[in-house]
Amino acid sequence: MYASRTGTKRNLAALRAAGWRLMVSATGAHRTEGFRYALDNGAWTAHQQGLPFDFGAFERVVAGLGAGADFIVAPDIVGAGLASLRLSEEWLPRLDGIGARRLVAVQDGMRPDDVAPLLGPEIGIAVGGSTAWKLDTMRAWGTLARSACAHLHVLRVNTARRIRMCQDAPIPATAPA
Repeated sequence: MYASRTGTKRNLAALRAAGWRLMVSATGAHRTEGFRYALDNGAWTAHQQGLPFDFGAFERVVAGLGAGADFIVAPDIVGAGLASLRLSEEWLPRLDGIGARRLVAVQDGMRPDDVAPLLGPEIGIAVGGSTAWKLDTMRAWGTLARSACAHLHVLRVNTARRIRMCQDAPIPATAPA
């Protein structure tokens, strides 16, 4: 489990005691607080704020923390389907060899067949997109990740209901780093 980075000592202690890791976003503070961590590209935050994707911030967090990351979510475009996939495909070679693995953020309109050729132990899936689409397609992405021996991470799991849905989704055959 990964939680958004927080600076609150009490929350950090609770996360540490529970064995959680941190999700460090390109749009936030680039600190790990001594946790194992993954890197998010910050596309969701930019989307929510109506701002363009900050490629510079993403490149800075990858340069600073990428080597130790459990995974790095390649740049994507929230809700943009195949246009998002094309952007992620452009970045995958640039991220090769940095961190434990790279993830492609699947977005509204993508189908498992669109993503399947990319997947394997080093390239996995980050389930993004609109909340409704994510919840409706989560099991399909889990099934695909399992069949490809690829890592699966569901983004923005911020309710007990979503945690239970993730627990019920097919678990990939690979374990996190």
